[in-house]
Amino acid sequence: MKTIFDRCSELAHIAGKRRATLSIILLGVSSTLWFLIRVVPKPSRATYPCMQAASPIMSGFVLWLLGLTGSAAAFKRANGKLREAKYAAAILFVVLGLILANHSIESDARTNANSLEIWYKPNVPLGIARGIHPGRVAWGHNPHIASWDGKTGSWWEDQFNNQTETDKLLAQTLLRLTGMQDEKHSWDALFHFFNRARRKSDAGYAKGERVAIKINQNNTSSHRSSDEINANPQLILSLLKSLANEAGIPQEDITVTDPSRFITDNIFEKCHAAYPRAHYIDHIGGDGREKATFIDNAIPYSIDNGKVATGLATCIVESEYIINMAIMKGHVTQGVSLCAKNYFGCTNIESDWRKNAHSSGFSQSRAGLHTYSVYPDYLGHRDLGGKTLLFLIDGIYSDKSVNGIPAFKWSLVPFNNDWPGSLFASQDGVAIDAVVLDFALAEWPDAPDMMYSDYSVNESALADNPPSGTFYDPERTGTRLASLGTSEHWNNSTDKKYSRNLDKSGKGIELLYSLVAKDR
Repeated sequence: MKTIFDRCSELAHIAGKRRATLSIILLGVSSTLWFLIRVVPKPSRATYPCMQAASPIMSGFVLWLLGLTGSAAAFKRANGKLREAKYAAAILFVVLGLILANHSIESDARTNANSLEIWYKPNVPLGIARGIHPGRVAWGHNPHIASWDGKTGSWWEDQFNNQTETDKLLAQTLLRLTGMQDEKHSWDALFHFFNRARRKSDAGYAKGERVAIKINQNNTSSHRSSDEINANPQLILSLLKSLANEAGIPQEDITVTDPSRFITDNIFEKCHAAYPRAHYIDHIGGDGREKATFIDNAIPYSIDNGKVATGLATCIVESEYIINMAIMKGHVTQGVSLCAKNYFGCTNIESDWRKNAHSSGFSQSRAGLHTYSVYPDYLGHRDLGGKTLLFLIDGIYSDKSVNGIPAFKWSLVPFNNDWPGSLFASQDGVAIDAVVLDFALAEWPDAPDMMYSDYSVNESALADNPPSGTFYDPERTGTRLASLGTSEHWNNSTDKKYSRNLDKSGKGIELLYSLVAKDR
């Protein structure tokens, strides 16, 4: 006859088996082996992003395994003590077994990415909204752009990307953002608002003023075209057309750049053929590109931030305006990589990420602690966020991972198992990241490090009095940053309503959706 302790031991095993699915066990074992194989021969590798991504999975798996085996052993010892009539010892082993079993369950919940809990409250706006229409994020959706089947050729090829429809997506998103009737007046409104807010001058664009477009080419190692998720060539060309033809900016005053990476052939050849007098600046130059140079100690950061790069690209510092064109994608250690993260490529980091020092402020605390974030420093610096005329996030393809080939179509309404085909635009760099983070949380709850991924956005919204208590002063002038924009979460992933959608007199974000119709 089985004793209660035999039954407890069996239940502990059953609970462990039910909770630890085969996929979790395989992930835990592979992460542990990968970490040990890489780090034991060379301990410094523990700072690499891939190791930082594997570490919590490994530790969670090991803790779960220890808890599970420990609880089973404790119950077995309790059974033995009961048979020996040593009741006090039996009770102690029962208590120990229950504690270890509970720890195993908690560790398993932390390890299981599919059990992501939403830790935030909806519609609680933070910070002070920015823009002609404060806190507005325009979301353009054109399902007629992206037609790649995921197998044939490359996702960025012209045969899978309709340039005319991409042009329309950009135009309609700009109109929705500004409330104007055409692109020309939209650009004029953006420049006038920027100059009133930043320069205290009611002026539009003036010939000779330079506009830098910061694209995201993170997954490149040469000028050769890459199939990994990088900036969309058709969207960059649409932006160049709009700036030159509608905003009236001379080609020679426009710069397309990723100073820390490479402008690949699929972008350069397309854009240079149409706008040969524009500047194309990347990390190494050559092949028609210009080589980036850097100004030392241009961004000292608010704290002594380890060995993080403190130089800024000269083409960024010498520009009067910046357009920040990020990509809707995930990122290990941070959850997502959006507009605030895109500024990192303006610094004098190495083109090979393995050679970069990984300093504090780039990742949220996995324990949910409020800590210093590097992103308010970028958004608040006079030569980065301080010069940004427009924030754009390319969501035409997107990806759950920071690298790799786009592999995930979207089930979220209105995408309905298709590529998202979207573009997001805002004058508020905090609001746009907050909105696209909500999309990522809804579509990719199992992506790495999504928990507490909104903490850096909230730090930026409350930069004048942040939850971490940091004195944000990226230029070390002695003056604390003001709020850098507004942050909040939508009411739910179906309605996608923010505070200003629910109440026009409210504060926070306004998300305006626009479905771009195909010409008949």
